[in-house]
Amino acid sequence: MPSSVVAKIAYDEKLSRLVVTFVSGRVYEYYLVPPSVADSFSTAPSKGTYFNEHIRDNYTCREITSATSFRRSGT
Repeated sequence: MPSSVVAKIAYDEKLSRLVVTFVSGRVYEYYLVPPSVADSFSTAPSKGTYFNEHIRDNYTCREITSATSFRRSGT
């Protein structure tokens, strides 16, 4: 079942970097995320719940959404 919060998940194991694209169009990079956390996130039945409980506020992050693409989405 698709997530109502998370649109896309990408993980770079070499850099331990998790990139999360939300349905709002915002994109965030999370740093030093262990592979086990990224794997569990990608297979979680509720991506939003897993994100809030295990990733958000637990890893350093930055928004990488460009201002131009954000304006185009209408938000």
